[in-house]
Amino acid sequence: MSRRIRLGILTPSSNTSLEPLTQALVSDLTGVSVHFSRFSVTQISLGGDALGQFQPQRILQAARLLADAHVDMIGWSGTSAGWLGFDHDEALCAAITEATGIQASTSVLALNRALKAFNVERLGLVSPYLNDVQQKIIANYAGLGIDARCESHLGIRENFAFALVDEQTLDRQVADVVAAGAQAVTTFCTNLYAAHRVAHWESEHGVPVFDTVTTVVWDMLRRLGADTRRIDGWGQLLQEI
Repeated sequence: MSRRIRLGILTPSSNTSLEPLTQALVSDLTGVSVHFSRFSVTQISLGGDALGQFQPQRILQAARLLADAHVDMIGWSGTSAGWLGFDHDEALCAAITEATGIQASTSVLALNRALKAFNVERLGLVSPYLNDVQQKIIANYAGLGIDARCESHLGIRENFAFALVDEQTLDRQVADVVAAGAQAVTTFCTNLYAAHRVAHWESEHGVPVFDTVTTVVWDMLRRLGADTRRIDGWGQLLQEI
């Protein structure tokens, strides 16, 4: 890789996990830097106020700030399309490119590309979310022909609190969905401090694990021509696709 690559990442304001994880993820890639822009997200639910946090106009304001840094690509490191619908992220990417002239990706769209590449039909869905949010995600994946009923959720609403979920809890959640028959697992929340555990879970359980902090970085680097195989210890996705 002969040129510098600048990745722009859109970040929920109360998220304290994705920035350090993303920086650690790319730390071995000489010439790659990551730059962040926040917009307000404090809770995850199906209530009107919570859904309103993801109005495109609010996200585009943060995207325009990243454009000032001349980033090569903009990624939404968030999972809201899981319950809002995948078309929401498709429209968001188009709007970001129209507003900034910069191509865009998202954690969820990147995850869906990974699931297709790995031919995943039974997905283990690990999240910290409320039950009704989890059920919306399961229903949206059913629309893609992916069975995500092997699931574990924690019933938490406050976005900041997702980062407080400990490793033992995440280990149990991953083990539970694998035991239920998942062909692959996703840790579906970018404020779970989970991405660094992916290689451990893959070794422990023998199935691929796709963390949503990792998926958007993988997709952005891949589309910008970077060799993600240089990133070691963060799971199969970065090594094999």
